[in-house]
Order: sequence, then structure tokens, then C-alpha cells
Amino acid sequence: MSRERFRKALLPPGAENIEKLKNIVKEGNYYAAQQMYKTTSSRYATVGRFSEALDLLQSGACLQLEHDQVTCGGELAMLFVEMLVKAKVDFDDDYLDRIRKIYKKFPRIPVPQNLDLADDDAIHQLSETFAAAKIRVESCSSFLKAAIKWSAESGPRKIGSPELHDMLAEYIYSESPEPDMTRVCYHFARGRNPNRFASTLVNFMGKCYPGEDDLAIARAVLMYLSIGNLRDANNIMDEIEKLAQAKELEFPESELMRFINYLLQTLMRDALPLFNMLKQKFSSSIERDPMFHELLEDIGEKFYGVRRKNPLQGMFGELFKVGREKKPLPSLLYGLRFLSILSPAKVFFSGADLYKRPRG
Repeated sequence: MSRERFRKALLPPGAENIEKLKNIVKEGNYYAAQQMYKTTSSRYATVGRFSEALDLLQSGACLQLEHDQVTCGGELAMLFVEMLVKAKVDFDDDYLDRIRKIYKKFPRIPVPQNLDLADDDAIHQLSETFAAAKIRVESCSSFLKAAIKWSAESGPRKIGSPELHDMLAEYIYSESPEPDMTRVCYHFARGRNPNRFASTLVNFMGKCYPGEDDLAIARAVLMYLSIGNLRDANNIMDEIEKLAQAKELEFPESELMRFINYLLQTLMRDALPLFNMLKQKFSSSIERDPMFHELLEDIGEKFYGVRRKNPLQGMFGELFKVGREKKPLPSLLYGLRFLSILSPAKVFFSGADLYKRPRG
């Protein structure tokens, strides 16, 4: 018998170890169980029994998380994804479901409400709650980001599984005491649930500081557009407006929102000069978030094939380009006329009946 076959024979069926370690966790010996999960799964992997190694890691991650052992459970969840990579497993619905099962075990603990902030004990409780929430979010985020990377490398979508992006966006928003809306928008825009995205933004509008609501909406739209998704960029604006009205929330009216509305209409046509002029006209609004410049460069490349420009290739570069190539000027003249009337509440595009915006 070869050495490898001998080593395989020494290892019992994976189900036996799963049951054995389950009992150790139930007895409260979390650290001892953790070390055994790691060493035993590694032994299975060493002899090529990857399926049993994955079963063991999934079981361990779920059990530790069920017992609120977030650090241990998160580590085993990460090892589960690393084992998928090591075993060269391709992304499919079955493994997506297994990742989802681990994800659902991550605790969801609401922040205490109506605390007396003059009470030292209440302040201490709140501080501990925030610290625990940070650990949960970081642990779950690391797990899902690793899973997204694996799905991008082994699955059909280069940006990763949309379902995994949705999971990460939802967990960051629901479990972070102060959610990073940039990260939330980034992952929702790569997901498959624009309605959930819209409801999340409306929820944020109801509790954010003044001036943050239009930034969040603009960020969501630009995130969609930066990956070429004009349909959902338009749909999310309509859905946010509808949900905000139902909750009696005021939809933000600002220069930034006017820019977003005009941008959505501009991208419906072949109007690169107008796109560039809009960026110049609303530069002060765009500068409210440094990321907007990067997103708009991505949008220019996606919709008009424009490579990232040097500082000298702005609006006037496009004007000269049109002249040199002797292209007809109607669309450019239309753009100039459009900019001259941006202050009124309504601008008419061909097909503008599709849009009930802009406002202000």
C-alpha cells in the first residue's frame, strides 16, 4: 500500500469527525474545537479528500456562529472559501447555497435603543455593542469578499456573483452602527436586487444627516452607470422616489440631483460633447465626493469609449476634435443651448416623456 493510500485509510469518514466536533462545541469548548476543525480539515485536504474537508469546515463555521463565536466562525468560513480555491472548485448554485447557509449564521444583533446617555453603564453597554458589531461586520465582510473573489475567478461573471454582492451590502448596512454607504452602494450595484437597494437608500434617507441623502442617491446611480447598467440606474431613481413618497420623505432637490437627472437623459443619446459639458457645468457638485470623478471617467469609457484623459483634454479638446473630424454640429449646438437653459425646471429631450425629472 502506498504512503498516500495508507494516510487516507487512517482518516475516518468525515461525518464521524463532524459529529465528534459538534459535541465538543456544544460542551462549550470552542477553542479546542476550533483547533481540531483546522487541523482535521487540513489532513483531509492533504490526502485529496476535499469534499470531506469542506463539509467539516462548513459545519464548524455554522456551529461556532450559532454559539456567537464570531471570530472562530469567521475564521472557519474563510478557510471554507480557501479550500474551494485549493480544491479548484468552480462556482455553481450548490456552492452558492452553502456559502449562503454560513452567511445566515452570522449574528444580527440590534443596537440598544432609548439608552440614557447620562448613565455610565448605558454608555459602556453601547460602546461594547458597537465594538462587537464592528467585529461581526469585519468578519462577515472578509468571508464574503473572499467568496466574491473566488466566484469571479471560477464563475461566469468577472465582477463576481451578484447574490454574494447583495449579501455583503445588506449585512454591512444592517449590522454596522454607522454603515459605509460607499461600500453598500458598490456591492448593491453589482448585485441583482435593485428594489432592495432602493429601500435601503430610502431607509438611510430617513435617518442620515442633512446633505447625505443626495450624495447616497447620486453614488448609487453613478455606481450602476460605471458598470454600464443604465436600466437599473434609471429604475432605482424611480423606485426611490416612489418609496420616499410612500414614507412621506422629501426627495432631495439639489444641484447634484439635477446633474444626475440630466446625466441619465444624456446617456440615452450619442452626445459625448454634452456629457463633457455637463461635467464642467456641475463641477462644484461633482467635487462633493472625490469618487465621483473616477466614476464619471468609467462612465465616459463605458458609454462613449473615452479613455481616461490628461488635464488638457477637457471640454475644449472635444470641441476641437469635432471640428477637425468635420462632423456635423447639431448635437454640439444642442448641447450648448441645453447648458444655457439648465436653470429652468424642465428640459426637453427627444423621448423625454420617459422621464419625470429633473426637479428644482
